[in-house]
Amino acid sequence: MMIEKSRTYNKLTKKAVTEHVENIRRLDDEGKLEICGVFKGYPGMAGMYILKTDSREEAEDICSREPLVTGGYATYKLVELQVANRENNYLL
Repeated sequence: MMIEKSRTYNKLTKKAVTEHVENIRRLDDEGKLEICGVFKGYPGMAGMYILKTDSREEAEDICSREPLVTGGYATYKLVELQVANRENNYLL
């Protein structure tokens, strides 16, 4: 999930940030979050989640419920990552 700043991102409230962090904690507690973080030095980009879900539909549901998105502070793009590793010969 790529989180992109909307025009109102600079008007983030403490409540919105708190809800965002609570959402991250919940996803982590549920085992749905692999990693997350902010982008520094990339105008327009707020951050990213790498989710662990059973389906794209589940990931889409998680993205649509992100408090920064529901609050209008950000939008998202959901992209699928195909992991390249030793077990799959780095996708050769």
